[in-house]
Amino acid sequence: MEIKGKAKVDGRTKNLVKRLSSHEIAVIDHTDIDELAAESLINCRPKAIINASPSITGRYPNAGPLKLIMAGVPLLDNAGQDVMQMISEGDEVVISGEDIFCNGVFVARASLLTEEAVREKMAAAQDNVKQELARFVDNTLDYARREKGLILGEFPAPPIKTTIKGRHAMIVVRGAGYQHDILTIRSYIDEIKPVLIGVDGGADALLELGYRPDIIVGDMDSVSDEALLCGAEIVVHAYTDGSAPGLARVKELGLDAVVYAAPGTSEDIAFLLAYEHGAELMVAVGTHSNMIDFLEKGRPGMASTFLVRLKVGSILVDAKGVSKLYRQGLKLKHVLQIFLAALLPIFVIVIMSPATRGFLKLLIMQVKLLLRI
Repeated sequence: MEIKGKAKVDGRTKNLVKRLSSHEIAVIDHTDIDELAAESLINCRPKAIINASPSITGRYPNAGPLKLIMAGVPLLDNAGQDVMQMISEGDEVVISGEDIFCNGVFVARASLLTEEAVREKMAAAQDNVKQELARFVDNTLDYARREKGLILGEFPAPPIKTTIKGRHAMIVVRGAGYQHDILTIRSYIDEIKPVLIGVDGGADALLELGYRPDIIVGDMDSVSDEALLCGAEIVVHAYTDGSAPGLARVKELGLDAVVYAAPGTSEDIAFLLAYEHGAELMVAVGTHSNMIDFLEKGRPGMASTFLVRLKVGSILVDAKGVSKLYRQGLKLKHVLQIFLAALLPIFVIVIMSPATRGFLKLLIMQVKLLLRI
């Protein structure tokens, strides 16, 4: 196997995919590639991916590497940190087997991951899940004690212009499967017209699928200028001391924003914002709700999310469950049933119509004459 292409290099995969195209080779430094990163890379259709770090360490069964391989993207694993220094943006890279060359100079040897090898690593990782879960739970409970003020009124939601009271609110995070989730509930969005709240890159996710967010919530590190300028109300997530690094970026664009100082993640405060402003129902799209989700984000616990969902759970619906429920395709027997049901009224019309009855009699006589019966 020999693959040639121009290199695109970035230590942050989410930044790399913004400029990666199909004729190029991605050079990343991503330990335990998560599902969302894999989906983003697949959408760019690169010739190959060179990862300086282990794509699956065995801490937990992350699905990203398998997703890439199943999509037919060659993944060269654990190439070492030298590739990040020796390969620059735009360099000509040649992959020959497992050897990596840059501008004709040997750089490193990596492991070309196969489906079998990844599945074996994922199976081995399952054995570590119990230990990882124990640490995760301990960390979650420890931080939950410290952050309980998040749901006890110590960090009130700021006033906003958008009316949420008595309406549905849809909180969109650019998490794994967000596109499929939105497409599954598109009829709900078009009919109910919920308040659309994009959490950082979730605002871009809405714009990609033809919807303009009403509110953008986040620390503003992964949302595009286009999304910020779309006319949505902006709520900047700040630290508990009131400092908000993301506010400077908003002001540079000449935009106004309100600040929400609170612990936890930006998606947590998006839920609280909708809840405190009287949302009748909240629909979560692409959000993080389990241990694997949080480990993939590099978080050792989910204290704030646990607390927030404890508070808002009575009016919260997760679109991921809905999309999985309706994921199964239409079966052949169902198609045949629909076809037969459609034929029934036609058959009745043919039988009842005098003209068609005469035509059928004539047709039967012709058949009898031909068969001499």
